Amino acid sequence: MSASTARSIRSHVAPAGRDDDGHTAYARPRLQVVAGGKEKKESENTAFQIFSRIKTVSVVHVIISVLFLFAALLGSLALRTQMVQNSFEQAQVQANISKLNQDVEDDQAKLDSLQASLPDRAQKMGMVPQSGPLSIDLQGYQPTGKGQ
Repeated sequence: MSASTARSIRSHVAPAGRDDDGHTAYARPRLQVVAGGKEKKESENTAFQIFSRIKTVSVVHVIISVLFLFAALLGSLALRTQMVQNSFEQAQVQANISKLNQDVEDDQAKLDSLQASLPDRAQKMGMVPQSGPLSIDLQGYQPTGKGQ
């Protein structure tokens, strides 16, 4: 079958949900005025209650969100203050470490200069360098007798 014959065959079929006459097969809902409803005061009161309930719920949401934002602001402020305090303490510790390192370097330089001047001072005091191995023989040692 070609496309044109299929189209002509289907063209007499009604669209979904409609009869062949063009009327809908299902009934559409219609709006109607209901007579004898509640009094106007009660309907206003009910509308006011619904509005006040919605207003109360939205006020509660606003209060909760404001409290959350306030808590987040305070938390952020406290965290930032703690970070600044830690940074200040770290700077002080770093300054103390550099001062102590400088003191150690000064003391090491002083010790090196004293060690370098030690042979000269020993010669000025009349000391002579050792010339050969030194050994002490304690085989014939006799203690002096004050304690015995």
